[in-house]
Amino acid sequence: MGFFDFGTIFFLIAAVVIFFQLRNVLGRRTGNERQPFDPYAAGRAAKKDAAATTENVVSLPRKRAAGEPPEDAYKAIDAFEKPGSDLNKGLRAIRDADPSFEPKSFVDGAKMAYEMIVMAYADGDRKTLKNLLSREVFDGFVAAISDREGRSEKIQSSFVGIDKASIVSAEMKGTEAHVTLRIVSELISATRNKAGEVIDGDPETVAEVKDVWTFARETRSKDPNWKLVATEEED
Repeated sequence: MGFFDFGTIFFLIAAVVIFFQLRNVLGRRTGNERQPFDPYAAGRAAKKDAAATTENVVSLPRKRAAGEPPEDAYKAIDAFEKPGSDLNKGLRAIRDADPSFEPKSFVDGAKMAYEMIVMAYADGDRKTLKNLLSREVFDGFVAAISDREGRSEKIQSSFVGIDKASIVSAEMKGTEAHVTLRIVSELISATRNKAGEVIDGDPETVAEVKDVWTFARETRSKDPNWKLVATEEED
């Protein structure tokens, strides 16, 4: 048969048969096929949505729309604190300067910040503290940490939880919002010296701690974060 022997013809026929079988199974492209699954598309969409959400949070205060009822603007505040009280008036003033402000969400965020600050101080974590404290409070915390480290002392702490966190005052100081909270927490804490001996606290006892902390935020800033600007331990 010349160049084409029997084996060559057999494989040629087999290839043709396989081609037509694949064509029947896979079909032809019509232009209406579903797009291939992109495993990164969902991530890109989520990031886009998150960016849009973040943009809403950090945007500058908006002016109240014409005809917007004041009671709607202050609905969350009035549900949080009885209208007419000094605290309600202070919260309303902050809401006027920062339309994104909502007292319940603020308290939830303050509770998380409280735990982070308490544990960062015990661990000597200056980086975390710098992001959460005003310059003046940060300098005070760092001085105490450095003094402790100079004596080779360490704090052993376990955060149990927060029993109560409530806003006791709120006010605008110029364009800066100030909110003060009374926080009652439970903490296991002990300070050990260089030899590992307990010189303060008790590593086996849960102690109740009462603090009065004030957080502040510049309402004209795009940064939505509040920072601790004053601390006071309640007797």
